[in-house]
Amino acid sequence: MTTNRTFTMIKPDAVENGHIGAILDKINAGGFRIVAMKMTQMTKRDAESFYAIHKERPFFGELVSFMTRGPIVAAILEKDNAVEDFRALIGATNPAEAAEGTIRKLYATSIGENAVHGSDSDENAAIEGAFHFAGREMF
Repeated sequence: MTTNRTFTMIKPDAVENGHIGAILDKINAGGFRIVAMKMTQMTKRDAESFYAIHKERPFFGELVSFMTRGPIVAAILEKDNAVEDFRALIGATNPAEAAEGTIRKLYATSIGENAVHGSDSDENAAIEGAFHFAGREMF
């Protein structure tokens, strides 16, 4: 069976609001297998590097501040069609536009504080997963 992986982060807002367990329940119920997971906190340098694609955007400084204000839960998830299925599970970036029952509809408070990150392609999933995990940390 061919499997596929994606990367996710439970962001500082969802961690602060006590939603880690509920979000992990939704991930498990969605048929994903967690192959790596840890709670950590990004440094300013980590966040600037991770979000470098947005460096020229006006919200970059705000994004870096938000992502470094508290701990995150980083995870690599496995499932056939992982990237696309996880994007559907988390919902639209704007929680007001997210479908009912999606993670962002349930736990996000705004476009900026949208509870979770999900990779947008297989290539980015590999890059983002490698940013947070060494090969020996994945099962």
